[in-house]
Amino acid sequence: MIRVHHLNISRSLRILWLLEEMGVEYEVVRHRRNAKTMRAPSALRDLHPLGKLPIVEVDGKVLAETGLIIEYLLATRAPHLAPAPTDADAHWRYRYWMHYAEGSLMPQLLLKLIADKMGLLALPIRGMVKEQVNLHLDYVEKEAGRSPWLAGNEFSAADIMMSFPLEVSTMRAGVTPQTHPNICRVLAAMQARPAYQRAVAQAADKG
Repeated sequence: MIRVHHLNISRSLRILWLLEEMGVEYEVVRHRRNAKTMRAPSALRDLHPLGKLPIVEVDGKVLAETGLIIEYLLATRAPHLAPAPTDADAHWRYRYWMHYAEGSLMPQLLLKLIADKMGLLALPIRGMVKEQVNLHLDYVEKEAGRSPWLAGNEFSAADIMMSFPLEVSTMRAGVTPQTHPNICRVLAAMQARPAYQRAVAQAADKG
């Protein structure tokens, strides 16, 4: 049995979505953020020293980091959700988005969140942060217009990986169908998938 440690309002929804796309059985262990600090429970450090989710227990291993978890599950159970190397363009676009999601886009969105919370204290850097966020979103907007899905004509795990920063961009960075129609089209297609909707239901706080 695959056990997914899930935190409300977090990146771990992507793992639930992937498992729903794979159609395999799994168990969800739900954790809740501290209402005041919004931090994950410190007890999670018993599973992994950093105590950051998602964490997945599978095949006798404890895996952390969304990208690694996805790569492991694809390699062991669902290679069809990654373009084959024989389709070079789709394969390398897929690999690019898998790294870009957390390596480039999310850091900019996190900086924007911090700067916005700091208010006037962050005034000297807010313009720079906004410029970088807009640069990245304009880039993604252009790339999202190249094909039905981010890596090409077929849905892949790259779309799952990119879903979280794209959702964050609609909440924090002013992305709308008017300003970024291609991003919103791709995001709507992601959220319309039955497996995504099942994952959202699985992620729901059960109280």
